[in-house]
Amino acid sequence: MWAILLVFFGLSTSAWAADGPNGSGSRDSRHRQQPPKAKPAAPSARVKNYKLDAEVERRVRQGSSNTLVRVIVTMQPGAKLPAELKKFAQVSGALDIINGQVLELPSRVIRQLERHPDIFRVHYDRPAGKENYRTAVTVGAASVRSYLGYTGAGVGVAVIDSGIAAWHDDLTGAFDPVKFPYGNQRVTKFVDFDKGQTLPYDDNGHGSHVAGIVAGNGYDSYGYKRGIAPDASLIVLKVLDANGVGTISKIIQALNWIKNNHAAYNIRVVNMSVGARITESYWTDPLTLATKALVDEGIVVVGASGNFGKNAAGNLQYGGIAAPSNAPWMLTVGATSTMGTLSRSDDVMAGFSSAGPTFIDFDSKPDLVAPGTGTVSMAALGSTFYVNKASALVGGKWDLGFKPYLALSGTSMAAPVVSGTVALMLQANPTLTPNLVKAILQYTAQSYPGYNTLRQGAGFLNSLGAVRLARFYAHSQVGSRMPIQSVWSRQILWGNHRISGGYLNPLGNAWMNGIVWGAAKALNDEDNIVWGTECGDGCDNIVWGTHDADGDNIVWGTDGDDNIVWGTEGDDNIVWGTDFDGDNIVWGTSDDNIVWGTDCGGADCDNIVWGTADEDNIVWGTAEDADNIVWGTNADLDNIVWGTSAEEDVTWGSSGPDDVVYPDDDDTEPLPDLAAEFGDAPVEQPPADQPPAEQPPADEPTAEQPADEPSAEQPPADEPPADPPPADSPPGDPTPAPSGDSSATDGGI
Repeated sequence: MWAILLVFFGLSTSAWAADGPNGSGSRDSRHRQQPPKAKPAAPSARVKNYKLDAEVERRVRQGSSNTLVRVIVTMQPGAKLPAELKKFAQVSGALDIINGQVLELPSRVIRQLERHPDIFRVHYDRPAGKENYRTAVTVGAASVRSYLGYTGAGVGVAVIDSGIAAWHDDLTGAFDPVKFPYGNQRVTKFVDFDKGQTLPYDDNGHGSHVAGIVAGNGYDSYGYKRGIAPDASLIVLKVLDANGVGTISKIIQALNWIKNNHAAYNIRVVNMSVGARITESYWTDPLTLATKALVDEGIVVVGASGNFGKNAAGNLQYGGIAAPSNAPWMLTVGATSTMGTLSRSDDVMAGFSSAGPTFIDFDSKPDLVAPGTGTVSMAALGSTFYVNKASALVGGKWDLGFKPYLALSGTSMAAPVVSGTVALMLQANPTLTPNLVKAILQYTAQSYPGYNTLRQGAGFLNSLGAVRLARFYAHSQVGSRMPIQSVWSRQILWGNHRISGGYLNPLGNAWMNGIVWGAAKALNDEDNIVWGTECGDGCDNIVWGTHDADGDNIVWGTDGDDNIVWGTEGDDNIVWGTDFDGDNIVWGTSDDNIVWGTDCGGADCDNIVWGTADEDNIVWGTAEDADNIVWGTNADLDNIVWGTSAEEDVTWGSSGPDDVVYPDDDDTEPLPDLAAEFGDAPVEQPPADQPPAEQPPADEPTAEQPADEPSAEQPPADEPPADPPPADSPPGDPTPAPSGDSSATDGGI
C-alpha cells in the first residue's frame, strides 16, 4: 500500500472522480464539473459542510469495526479534546495551529466523533511526500549578489522536508556558536518530527538538495554551485523519512512549530517542496489552513506545484497542482528548464511541471515558474538518494574521495529558487508582506510566448528585477524613477483575473496581512473594494478599478473584462471562459486545446482533461483502470501516476528528456549581457542617506559592470577560494587540501 508513496508528493487515489451518475464517465456527464460561481477568494459551493471527510467515511464503511484509522480531529473554537478521546491521542500529536489533535482509533469510535458537539471536523491523516551557478545566473540572482550586495544575510528560511546533511562544506561559514549550535554549519535550528533526534541528519537526501538551492555557499565548487541566498540562515524541520514518506499531520506539526518560534529565528520564508493529494477545498483542508496561519503572520510560504504535468503517454495535462500549493495564499512555483545554458533566451517550461486549475476550487495556478531541471545542489552522503541516484552525483573542485553534489529535476527544485529570491527581497526590504512579495515577483517575471497562464503563471522568475523593485519600494522618494526592465510582464494574477499595464502601488490594501490573495474585498468590510466598476465616492481602497479621479490606492485600472483570466464575457485575455461553443476552453478553438467540459464533435479529444469518451489524458477522470488518473478513482491507495509504479521513472518528472543531467559548469563560458537578457537599464540607486541593508564594497561597481573587467561571479579557473577547507570537518567526511583541479566532472556529468 505504501510503495507508491515514493512518488513525488506521495499522491494516493482520491475517493472523488468525475464519473457520471452511473459511474460510467459517459459523455452525458461531461459538464458535471463546471467551475463554481463564487466571490473571488471566498468559499464556494464546493466547500462541503461535513463532519467526516470522504476518506474517513470510506474507511469507516469498508473497514472492520476494529480497523485502526489515523485521523486529524479539529475542535470547535475554544473547545478541548474530550477526555474520553485522550487515550487515542498520539505522542506529539497536538496541532495548536488548527486547534487539532492527531488520533489513532478504531473505526467504530469515529461515529462517536461525528456526534460529539465539541468536534468540528475529522480528516484522514493522508500521506505526504517530497516534491547553483547556472540557475543563479539565469534568474539574475548572481547579479543581485555582485551588483546590489544582497546575499540573504539575517533572513531565516525554514525548510520543511527530509532533513539536512549532518555536515556539508557548502554550509560552512557559521562562526557564531550561539546562533549556529551545530558546529560550523549555517543551520540555526533542527527539529525532527520523524524520529525525534536532536542533531541534524538527512537519511533521504531530498531536504539537503533543497536547502542547498536556497542557501548553499558552493564551497566545494569554487562557488559555482552556491544557492540563491548563500548567507541566509536555515531552520530545518524534518517531516519525511528515509523513503521520502510522511503524513500531513507531521507537516502541520512543523508549521505549528514555526508559528510559535518564527520571531526567535527571524523566519520570514518557509519552503515546502512537499505536499499531498487534494481531497477537499483549501478552505477546509487542515494542511492548507495551517499554511494560512503562517501567511497571516507575515511569513511567505513557498510551495512546489507538483510534477504531474504529463500523463503516461507524454501528453500535457491540466489540473495536477498538489496541496497545499492549491491555496491562494501560497506562493506556488512551477518548473522550467535552462537547457543547460546561462542565457534566458532558450529557457523552456519543464514538461513535468503541474498546471492549473486547482482541483475542487478551480483556481488559476501556478503563480510563476523557476528553473527546476537538472539542478545541481548538495548531496547528503549515505542517504537514500546518494545510493539510489549514483548516476546523478556530481563532483566538486576538490578531491574529496566522494561526490558532494547531486543533479535533480522537479518542481521541488524550482520552489527553493524562489524561496532564496524572497530572502534576497526581504533583506533589501524587510517591510514586505507575503502578498506584496507575490505581486512583485509576478510583476517582474518574464512571460514567455507559447505558454498559457495555467502553465507558466505570471511568467519566468526574474530575481534581479524582483530585488530591484523591492529595494526601490524601501528607499524611493517622490519623483524617484522606477527601475523597470523591458522583460517585465508588468502583470499580476489576482485570483483568476490578470491585471496588466500599470504600476504596483506598494501601499494598496491588497497587500495587507490577512487579505486573501484574489479577494474582492476585505472580510466584513464592504468599503474595502479590490476591483469593481462604478463605485462613486467609495473608491479610496480600490486596488485596481475603473473610475477614480484621485487614484488613491489604485494599483492600475482597467475598464470591462479585457484582463479577465477566468471570465464570462468575450475572449480577450481569457485563459478559460465561456466563449466559443465549448464551455471553458483554455485557448483557441481547436479541440486539441480543450481542458474540460466541451463537445468534441467527433474530433480528436486527446488533450481534454476530463469528461470525455477518450480518457487517456484524464487528470481527475473516470477511466475504469485509473492508470493515468492523478486524483483517480481506485478504492485502494496504490495510485499509479503516469501508469507506472517505478519510483525512479516518475519522482522527478518523466523518464524522458525532462529528466536530465546537464554537463557541469563551464569555467570559460562568458556571462550573458544584462542588457540582452533583461532589457536592462542602469540600476536606480537609493538616496545617499538611505543605503541598502548591505552595500557592496566601495571598490566594486553597483551598477552594470564595465565590459573590460572580469565577472564577479567567475573566479580564475586555477585559483581556489581564499579560505582553506574547513579544519573541523567531522570524521568520515574528509576535506583534504584543494587540488586546484577544476576538471573533476565525472565524465561530463
